[in-house]
Parts: sequence; C-alpha cells; structure tokens
Amino acid sequence: MVSTLGSPRTGAVDARSRAPFGWVPLVVLFIVGLVDRIEHNLLIGVLPAVQSEWGFSDTAAGSIPTAAALAAAVVCLPAGYLADRLSRTRIIAVVVFVWAIATLGSGLATGFLMFYVMRVLLAAAENIDNPASGSLLADYYPPVSRAKAYGLTRVTMHLGGVGTLLGGVLAEVFSWRTAFLVMVVPGALTALLVWLLREPRRGELDRLVASPASATSPPPLVKPPFWQQFKQVLAIPTLVLVCAGLSLLTLGMAGIFYWLPTLMVRTFGVGTGTAGSLSGIITVTGALTGTLAGSWLGRKWHGTRKGGRLLAGGSGITAGSLVLAGALSMESIGALTALVLLSCSLIAIATPNLTACLADVVPAASRGLGFAVLQLLITGGGALGSLVVGIASDRLGSLLAGMYILVIPMVAGGLLTLKARASFERDAHKVMEQAALDGRQA
Repeated sequence: MVSTLGSPRTGAVDARSRAPFGWVPLVVLFIVGLVDRIEHNLLIGVLPAVQSEWGFSDTAAGSIPTAAALAAAVVCLPAGYLADRLSRTRIIAVVVFVWAIATLGSGLATGFLMFYVMRVLLAAAENIDNPASGSLLADYYPPVSRAKAYGLTRVTMHLGGVGTLLGGVLAEVFSWRTAFLVMVVPGALTALLVWLLREPRRGELDRLVASPASATSPPPLVKPPFWQQFKQVLAIPTLVLVCAGLSLLTLGMAGIFYWLPTLMVRTFGVGTGTAGSLSGIITVTGALTGTLAGSWLGRKWHGTRKGGRLLAGGSGITAGSLVLAGALSMESIGALTALVLLSCSLIAIATPNLTACLADVVPAASRGLGFAVLQLLITGGGALGSLVVGIASDRLGSLLAGMYILVIPMVAGGLLTLKARASFERDAHKVMEQAALDGRQA
C-alpha cells in the first residue's frame, strides 16, 4: 500500500509554513502516543484487582514497571541508532502492532509469570518508537511550530490517565482482563495509520529554514559510527541537563502516580473504580491545562527571555513538585485530589517546551539518537520509582513514606532544567549554522 498521508500541500516543502506537510502527521503521532500511554497505564487502574486475584506482594507489584523499564532501557540506544538510518514511519508502525499483540497477551495471561512477561515485552516495544517519533516531528515541523507539535504528542504521557480510569472502571464492572482486551483493536488500527504516513527527508526542513535560497534536494547527512555519534550527542550540554532533569522528574512521578489509586483505596476506603477514575481525571485534566498554559508561556518567553522555554518548563516542574509534597499530607480525598491536580498542571507546563528545546539543539542527522538518550534516562528514572515505594510500603507499612522520598529528586529535576538555560542559545545556534552550511553546499 502506498504511503499518502503527510505529503506537502503544494508539492514542494515550504519552510515559511508552520506546517509544510500539514497537520495530519501530528494527529497520527498524537494517536500513537495516546494509544501507547493508555495501554501502559491500564495496569495502574487494575492493579488492586490483579493483586487480589493472584495475591502477590507490593514489592512484586512495584517490580513490574521496574523490570519493564529495564527491558525498555536495553532497546533505547539501538532504537535511536536505527531511527537515524531506517524508515521511521515503518519502525513505528511495526512497533505499534507489537504493542497490540502484547496487550492481547496481558489480557489472556493464565498466571502472574505470563502477565509479568507481557508487561515487560510491551514496555520494550514502546521504547523503540520514541526516538523515531521525536526525529520525525522535527522534519515535519519547523522551529516556529515545534513547541506545539511536541507539546501535543508529549502530552499523551499524561493523558495515559485515561488508561488508569478505563482500567479501574472496567476492572470493577467486568474484569481486569477486559481492560486489556478492548485496547487490541485500537492498537492495530493505529499501526495501519502510521504505515500510510509519508517519510520526510532528514534535515531538509532545517536546511530550508536556515538557507531559504538553497537547492531543494538536500545533501546526504553524514552517519558516523555509533559510538562516535553517541559521544557527539552527549557533548551537547543542554541535552544532558534537560535529560537528567526529566529523568529525576520521572523517577518521582512514576513512583507516586503508579501507587496513587492504591493509596486512595487503602487510606480513604474508596473502590477500585473510583480511585482509578479520580487518578485518571487528575492526570488528564492537569496535563491538558498545563500543556495549554505551557504552550502560551513558552511562545511568549521564547526569544524574549534567556532560555525562555526552559525557564517555563523548569519553573513548572519545581513548583509542581513542591505542591505535590503538600498534597500527600492532606487528610481528605477532596483536598488530595485538588492539590494533585494543581501539581499536574504545573508540571505539565514543561511538556510543550522541553522536547521542542531538545529538537532545536540536536542536529538532524542525530535526532533519533538524541531522543533515544532522553528516553533512556527517563526510562532509567521511571524504573526505580514504583519499586522504591513498594519496598517502603512493605518494610515501613506506609505508602506515603516512599512517596515523600521521591519528591526530592523531582525538585532537583526542575532545578537542573533551569540550569540548562545557560547553554541553550549557543547549542541551538550551532545546529542552524550547520544546516545553513549544508544548504550552501547543496
């Protein structure tokens, strides 16, 4: 079948347009991210029901995302290497189809071991598509609209709350297995949509923006050996600081929000469905509110304040983390819900800003690997969060003990992001200088 979605509107790439390939690629990649996060977060909503059926400990429960994250970390860098060399649309399409199969296996699991393996397989598959998706967006959309593009796709990381809500409700009304089975068809259909996307030329858009008078046929991008390319990416200060900051943020959020529905069930005596619904509503509403506010703030501050997008994102992370600490001390579920919602909104301000900044500071030829480094560090951070809380719960008899500990790295993550402001303008300028040079040599 011929790829037809995402072709330039005029037949040629217009670098002056905010969307030279139209908005269809963004919609398709948004759907990919949404299906990914819904499938991933189903477990959070159904966890009490799964534990009830198979009777495993909190430590075992906390180890599921840890093992899954470790498996995912193994594939991150190879996935980035492949994303810089193979068709990115094909990579994503195949991976999304594998998600659907792993989700089916989760719903049909006959025991805890099979269920465990399916969750690990799903997590590994999910991480293969992220570098390809991040690289694609930078070739579909110019710097002026990247915050919007990355914001809409990355907000799906928070919209996974839909999966928490869906999982909790279906587990209570039907069975926890139903929650996984209903997501198989959306996964398969999403894979088909991605298969139809047009693959843009790497770096062509950057080159046209930097050198509008250059020829329309881009020069071949240099592909150095893996370790040389890896060292080049790690030599970008902005990327290292932002990735480290987001890794620490994910460490805290993964642990706290994984256990949030369970905390509501145990502390406030609500049902699984209610806890899953509240957690889902909090993350979805907070993510949408924060992303919209972050897009506006980033657009207003970008170019008018030093590292404006990083200032917006880092401030949101720091403030949101401190609000979350206060939320955990609340003695009523209403106060807890309200403050966690505010925390999510503040943290989500970073969503449309930080990934756009990364796309601006990494050369087109290495963006797949650049986003792979981001995914590796985020995955590494998320690997330990749920396990820390699970161990603290088993040993201290309190979920809150582990949750409070994880607020500290979240605040540190926000401060690291703010520190990246010092190097952003210099790193972004280098990328456009190289793109202009490539344009003159074309």
